[in-house]
Amino acid sequence: MKKRKLGNSNLMVSELALGCMSLGTDENKARSIIEAALEEGINYFDTADLYDFGMNESIVGHSLKNVRENVIIATKVGNRWNENKDGWRWDPSKTYIKEAVKQSLKRLQTDYIDLYQLHGGTMEDPIDEAVEAFEELKTEGLIKYYGISSIRPNVIREYVNKSNIVSVMMQYSILDRRPEETILSMLGDHDISVVARGPLAKGLLSNKALEKASQSVIEKGYLDYRFEDLEELINSLKDRLLGRSLTEIALQYNLANPTIASVIAGASSVEQLKENARAVQTDALTSEEVRLIQSLSKANQYEQHR
Repeated sequence: MKKRKLGNSNLMVSELALGCMSLGTDENKARSIIEAALEEGINYFDTADLYDFGMNESIVGHSLKNVRENVIIATKVGNRWNENKDGWRWDPSKTYIKEAVKQSLKRLQTDYIDLYQLHGGTMEDPIDEAVEAFEELKTEGLIKYYGISSIRPNVIREYVNKSNIVSVMMQYSILDRRPEETILSMLGDHDISVVARGPLAKGLLSNKALEKASQSVIEKGYLDYRFEDLEELINSLKDRLLGRSLTEIALQYNLANPTIASVIAGASSVEQLKENARAVQTDALTSEEVRLIQSLSKANQYEQHR
């Protein structure tokens, strides 16, 4: 599998990353998916301390322990579970970031994290303090690089101006082209990569397409698409890009943008993981195919957090 440089770091990440949130808590099943990912050439694994109360980090760390030097582990911080474990609160303080990283390292069974990400962010956060925490963790050798996970343009701009982030994880797909408005070009100009999450739009852009639609999507649509719009777009993509699966079209569309370092897709089975890997390893979209997809889909724009 091809690799791309993550921002101005020295990390070379596989074009497909495994989003570990969907692995579940059955360790044997999760390990089989992780092992399949390694076999497919995936070296980039994304988790978070929030997932399954930290158990996800533990499963990922245990599964990757024997290949630690050959993989890139990314995790996230900022969401703090309450004592009853029935909810969490946002805490981007320096004190919490520096406390939480120690617990993540322990669960991941490693002495460093390749990419440590702030798991959200608002304009009301003590941003300078959070940046200071990440910079200190780099100096201490506990993390190699840091980034943020955010879809808020105003927050992203603050970190671009005030920090040394190497990446921004954000939702991006054919159905959610909001990053194309200004964010992708701005990050590219600063040599900051985007890691695209949700490239298959909750399964709506997978090969099973509308079979994956929830009752909510059927009734309310997805972003600014009504369900009827989704049916029309998906059928048009299939008809106009013959020879390509819908999963392939979706993942290759994201990878067609040079600012995208990797697309993060979850997998709840080995078969699903292999399907995603096959899609990424096919021929890149031509410029004509990219233009066709853009002509068929909506150039959505951010309405909030501008």
